[in-house]
This record gives sequence, structure tokens and C-alpha cells, in this order.
Amino acid sequence: MSVFSEVPQAAPVAVFKLSQDFSNDQFPQKVNLGVGAYRTDEGQPWVLPVVKKVEKIIVHDDRLNHEYLPILGLPEFRSSASKIALGDDSPAIQEDRVGAVQCLGGTGALKMGAEFLRRFYNGNNNTKTPVYVSAPTWENHNAVFANAGFDDVRPYKYWDAENRGLDLAGFLGDLESCPEHSIFVLHACAHNPTGTDPTQEQWMQIADIMMRRKLFVFFDSAYQGFASGSLEKDAWAVRYFVSMGFEMFCAQSFSKNFGLYNERVGNLTIVAQDADNLKRILSQMEKIVRTTWSNPPSQGARIVAITLNSPELFSEWKDNVKTMADRVLLMRAQLKAKLQALGTPGTWDHITEQIGMFSFTGLNSKQVEYMVKEKHIYLMASGRINMCGLTTKNIDYVAESIHETVTMVQ
Repeated sequence: MSVFSEVPQAAPVAVFKLSQDFSNDQFPQKVNLGVGAYRTDEGQPWVLPVVKKVEKIIVHDDRLNHEYLPILGLPEFRSSASKIALGDDSPAIQEDRVGAVQCLGGTGALKMGAEFLRRFYNGNNNTKTPVYVSAPTWENHNAVFANAGFDDVRPYKYWDAENRGLDLAGFLGDLESCPEHSIFVLHACAHNPTGTDPTQEQWMQIADIMMRRKLFVFFDSAYQGFASGSLEKDAWAVRYFVSMGFEMFCAQSFSKNFGLYNERVGNLTIVAQDADNLKRILSQMEKIVRTTWSNPPSQGARIVAITLNSPELFSEWKDNVKTMADRVLLMRAQLKAKLQALGTPGTWDHITEQIGMFSFTGLNSKQVEYMVKEKHIYLMASGRINMCGLTTKNIDYVAESIHETVTMVQ
């Protein structure tokens, strides 16, 4: 008998199962709206032109080698990544109380932050402090914090299904009623999966309560620049919280805004109370990294660092990111217009009010099932779609299918 004979079969990850089902479907008009990555209007992955340019620079730079990076990562990557999150003029950076850990994607940044908080936040070996994630949220948030050892991962109210928007009253109510020192995972912009973000005024209300109730802020920033096309606009909430004096973590991913999905380029930005606190935090982060991946890979971090530290390449990158953001905004506008022209029951304003790659359509589970089985349009069970899956070639079919589904299936 195998020593592994008692290992249970795990359920497949939903998004990958969806892609597999799509691949096996032979229907000629099939559409995949479940993929978690950018696609061009031809339905293809896009390597950013600036990334291709920087890759050539790296290949021809004879000074570079494959020696280990420092445990915390490539210094010029870490500093430049934190600067685009917080801004060049951030007082926290000027006061030397910002540090960073290069991580394996945004997931790795969340993992490092969670591991540190479980060990050192609000006392040692802290497993009982509640960690709050939005309802709904990216499914990995729950798993990352649970696997780091937190026993109490809870939802906070976020999505108002009836009005297809933010449940601000519920959100603020949970902030007021939760235990002091609770940890809150906040989406910096382009909330996944709803695409619904607080306004700047609402963020101010959220920050006021969190400061008063001594709650810990852990931002997840996976779409900076990609959401609105503006780095500054997409980082507004993060920068506001820093200006209010919060100690906080911000997990950054460069998968979407650089198209570097398989390079696993992430950064955990740490905003500490002062330089002494930062030094001690980073010393413990080194120990956690050492026993996790020892030190990070260089290729993706070099691409990002070279781009962000060259004014010319930085400008080109911002143009590339705006190209992606503008295509998503165009697909939102066209889908809404087509549904309204068809007279599809219900309101569809939320499609253009939401932001970023994903849209929470409001389709229920029976309607999603009909879309998949009868129309061969693949989307998440929650009704979330990736706007990048829409193209000028398939948007009419998708709109007509949504209209038929909403009309026929309640």
C-alpha cells in the first residue's frame, strides 16, 4: 500500500476547470469569459511592446548574470514598485519608513504578509485575531490567510446584489462592530470579482472608522493602471490611507499591468510607523522568505525595474497599460449599449459603473448554467465575466445570449 493512499482527491480550481471545459467544447461560437488574463480583440494574449523592448536590453547587457538575488529581492525593483504604489512624493518614503519584499506574484505578497502578521501582529503566534475579507472576494484570499494559520477568516459586507453596487452601510457597519485590531483585506482598485469600488468620499469614511477602531489595513493592489488607465487614480485609496498615518501592508502584482503572468512578479510594500520598526519588520521578513523560497527570481523583477526607472520606458509602459484599460472600457460601453438596445430586462448601468477586468453581471446560478450549457458561453458560477473575453467579433452573440437567458430563465 502506498504511503499516500489516504490522500483525498482535491476539487479542481474553478477557473482552470472552466478553461478545460472550454477547450473540450467543439461549438464554433463558444466564448470564454472566465479567463483571468488580458486578451486582445483577436482573443490572444498580449506581450506589451515595452516588455519586448526591455527583454532585448536584458539579453544584450553583458553585466547581468544568474547569481542569487538578496533574500528580500532586487533592491531597485522593490523601491520602484513601492514608489508607484505610494507616489514619488510620499511622506512615508521621505521619512524612511517604507520597505518592501519582492514576492512570487501578488499571491506571494499576500502570503508573506499573512505569515508575518500571524507571527507578530497584535502579540506573538497570533491565530485568533479575525481577518476580514469582502463578500464576495477573490477566492484565494480566504485560503492564503487560513493556510498561514489564522483560525478566524470572516466576510465583511460589500456587494449589494439587489442594487448591483456597493453595500456601503453594511461595510461601515461591519467596521464598527468587528473586534478592535482586526485585519481587513481591502482591494485597492478594480475589486475582484465585482468591479465595484468605493468612491473617494466613501474611502474617507472607511479610513476614519478603521483609524478610530485600530483596525489593520492590508491592501491588495493587483490592477494599478489597468483599472482606469491612470496609475494615480488607481492608487488613490492606498495613498490616502498612508497620508492618514496608517501602518499597513500593500500586496502588489505586476501580472496584469505588465502582462507578466508567468514570471510571478510581486511586491509587498510595508509602511511602518518609523525607520526602527521597519528595520525589525524586514529582519523577520528575511527569515520567513528564507524558509519559503529562499530568494526570488530575477527576470520579471528586472523587466519591471528597468521600465520604472527609465523615464522613456516608463512613459511607454503607461501608454501600453492605457491601451489595455481603454479596450476594457470600450467593451463595457458596447455590451451595455447592446443589451439596452435589445430591451433586455433589468438595469445594466452597473456594467459601465464597475471598473477593471471583471464585471459582476448579476446573472444567477441558473442563468449561468443556461449560458454555459445552451449558449456555450463560459463564465464563473458567481456570474463574473472577464470583459477582455469580449471582442468585436463575439459581443453581439454574447449580448443576444444574455438577453435570451435573462428573458427565459428566472
